[in-house]
Order: sequence, then structure tokens, then C-alpha cells
Amino acid sequence: MTEKQGVAPMTDAARIHWTALGERTGQPPVVLLHGGPGLPDYLGPVAATIADLAPVYRYDQRGTGRSPWLGRHALARHVADLAELLDAWEAASAVLIGHSYGADLASRFCLAHPDRVAGMLLLCGPFVGDWRAGDRAARDRRMSAAQQSRLRALLGLARRTEDQEVELLTLSWFTDHADPERGWHWAAQGARQRRPVNWVMNRELGEAGRADPLDQHLDALRRCLPARVEILGGTEDPRPLSALEALALRLDVPLTRVDGAGHEPWLERPEAVREVLRGFVRGRG
Repeated sequence: MTEKQGVAPMTDAARIHWTALGERTGQPPVVLLHGGPGLPDYLGPVAATIADLAPVYRYDQRGTGRSPWLGRHALARHVADLAELLDAWEAASAVLIGHSYGADLASRFCLAHPDRVAGMLLLCGPFVGDWRAGDRAARDRRMSAAQQSRLRALLGLARRTEDQEVELLTLSWFTDHADPERGWHWAAQGARQRRPVNWVMNRELGEAGRADPLDQHLDALRRCLPARVEILGGTEDPRPLSALEALALRLDVPLTRVDGAGHEPWLERPEAVREVLRGFVRGRG
């Protein structure tokens, strides 16, 4: 399968690195939006499951991975980046598949450019309402007291060594998975590969999201949704599934629950997630 890479200049002089997999099929391309915020793209394995059906684009958001950039981060600018990337790819519209923060980005893009969204699959997000207390409680249950203490200590350091950064990320991420043993392996692997983390971007977009929560735009989002929208969530995600259930009701869209899977369900239940993704891209979502 043919993979292409390129760099697209943005109107503010930022340069966004992108990757495309698959050939043009005459239907809108798929764009994968990774989470974080502040992480480089990690959705290559997801792209490989659907690239025979449509061309699949993904990219490192500005300030991450191979898209170096310095400056303040704003949600509107990240929405504009996606619009400019679609222009660079000569795509009038696209099917958006957003994971975690990427699901929030997909939703905000749909609000701003509904005519450019041919379909939208929200993967483990966006989480709206009062979900954070449930998330913290679930993580605490999955961690030992020693692990909780060590994580707090690492978060309190003004500067961290490479080994300390890997340890912090591993402790932060292993509770995302249903199986703690395999979760530790995946988290440790991600802690070395999804680097460096842009903590400034994470903080600034987090602040922007709290100042202008997606919760306040759900009625508008429902009115501008494309015909094909679906939410997918893992039943063992520490972020409460009830938040996605409430979102599905507000938007009047279907929710697919993946049993025995956490926040990255394609790792724990690859065949189940593959079936949903392929059905959606084919137009059965």
C-alpha cells in the first residue's frame, strides 16, 4: 500500500507534517485526528485497518512530532489548520475519525465547517459534563498507593530526566487500559515513542477548552452534524462511559460499546474496532 508524506505551510507560517496511506477511491478521504493534546500522531495502526477502503490522512498537530512550532496554542487555530490541510490535499470534505482530544477537535471543526465533514466517528471522546471525578476515582482504584505517591512526586518536579519522564508517562497512561499488565507494557512503549510531549500545548489547549467547553455548543453541533456520525467507547476506559452515553443522547447519534477495552480499544479489541471502523468508512455507520 502506497504511503506518502509531505509538509503543508499554514497561513501563519507554521508547517504541518502529514502522512497519507492508500489510493484515491472517488469518495471523501478519511482524516485521523490524534489526541493529547501535546502528543505527536500515533494513529498509524488505525490507518492501516481502513486504508484499502479510502485514502487515510493523519498529521502531527502543530508543535508536536515533525510539525515544530513555537507560539500560543488556540482551539480556533487548530481548527483552521485542519481546514488548510484539506485545501492542501484538494479535499472538499472528509470523514473525520478523532481519538480522545482529537474527537473534541473533530467536533469543533464540524461546528466551524459543517460543509466539509462527510462523516464523523468520535473515538473515546469527547467527554462532556462532570466526568473528571469518575476518571480520577477509576485511576486511583487501578493504582497502588506507592504508584500514586510516585506519580505525585514526579509531577511535582520542576525538571525531569529522560528516565523520569518515561516513568511519569507510564504511570499516567497504564490505567487507560482494562488489563493492567498489558496496559503497563503499552504505556511504557508509548512513553518512549510518543515524544516529546508538548506540555505547554497541553496546558494552553486545556485552559482554552475549560474557558469554552464543548458542552455549551452541543445543541449547535447536533444541528450541523452530517448524516453519518457514531461514537465508540471502551467499557473499561477510566473516563466514565456514562459521559459518552449522555453525549450520544444529546446529539441523537449511536454509541458502540467495546467490551473489555479501555481508552485505546484498537489495542485490546482490535478485531471489534476494525469491524466498526471499516463499516463506518464503507458507509454503514
